Amino acid sequence: MREKELTKTVRKGEELHVKNLKKFLLQCNLINDEKSELIIRQFYHGYSNLTYLLKIEDKEYVLRRPPFAAPKRGHNMGREFKVLYNLHKVFDKAPAPYAYSEDVDILGAPFYLMEKVDGIILTANEAKERQLAPDAFKTISDTWLDTFVELHNVDYKSAGLESLGNPEGYVERQVKNWGKQYRAAATEEVPSAQKVMSWMENNQPENYDYSLIHNDYKYDNVVFVDDQWKKIAAILDWEMCTLGDPLMDLGTSLGYWTTASDADFLQQGLPSPTTMAGNPSRTEIVQQYALKSGRDINNLTFYFAYGLFKIAVIAQQIYYRFKHGHTTDPRFANLKKVSALCCNTAWNAIQKDKIDGIY
Repeated sequence: MREKELTKTVRKGEELHVKNLKKFLLQCNLINDEKSELIIRQFYHGYSNLTYLLKIEDKEYVLRRPPFAAPKRGHNMGREFKVLYNLHKVFDKAPAPYAYSEDVDILGAPFYLMEKVDGIILTANEAKERQLAPDAFKTISDTWLDTFVELHNVDYKSAGLESLGNPEGYVERQVKNWGKQYRAAATEEVPSAQKVMSWMENNQPENYDYSLIHNDYKYDNVVFVDDQWKKIAAILDWEMCTLGDPLMDLGTSLGYWTTASDADFLQQGLPSPTTMAGNPSRTEIVQQYALKSGRDINNLTFYFAYGLFKIAVIAQQIYYRFKHGHTTDPRFANLKKVSALCCNTAWNAIQKDKIDGIY
């Protein structure tokens, strides 16, 4: 993806302390001279942790830090750095991490630096600009799904990540915790939200597999090597990576996977390249995942509803920060509508017991 479309001038109020940052870069042997010119750009596409591109001495680094005034839960930079530090050794699609600091005197919050991976990030706008043909999306979706299965097959023990999470009771904890987070961030009454939470509490699977999971795996969180679409160079945004039920991971991906057969308001509320011709339906994604992974998939409606509800909570949390003046990003102004849309869609899916043809 072209850099001018990936980054922009740093948003007001989200600037980095240049002098402190250059001193840190020098201490980590990432630059040779503290007086070198440092150019900082901000990646605009993400909605969670703040991500910056640093250019200095003909080098490029990516810096990630929590949002300003972010809640204490989540946004754990040390944990995310640990995931990449260990995973990069055994999984070539984890970007190489370079340095981490929890010294808040440097930038006001913990942060870490990692490599910048070149390639194509397939956002909705990027896909439209490229006018991709249906055959291209056949290859894209196959590569994306193959890499998803590859991730779920990673030997996390050999990577030293066996303490990353507690897979026992994972599903029950997720249902409880996301419900708790939604209630804490709610800004208005959404009847379907309570219905979905109650239903998930009473209909969650008791037996499930577990593996390393990403928890935010979608087209715009992977970097394709080139426009042949046959290889992914890197997976991005590892902040929610843990050990848990891989079908919870799949459910989240399905929540983002809007299709051309979905209602227009759903396509507009959750814009994605997956609405373009050539992409498989959500049901076809599930069938292909089952075939490629060898996993049986039961309780599909639960996993899909869970994925939608989780997206609803994330959107609502970001909107809560916007409403209370903790961020000025104009993209966040309509996220309460996205949150309600996800809750309504999840409840419709539950009532119809299906993941396609919901409306």
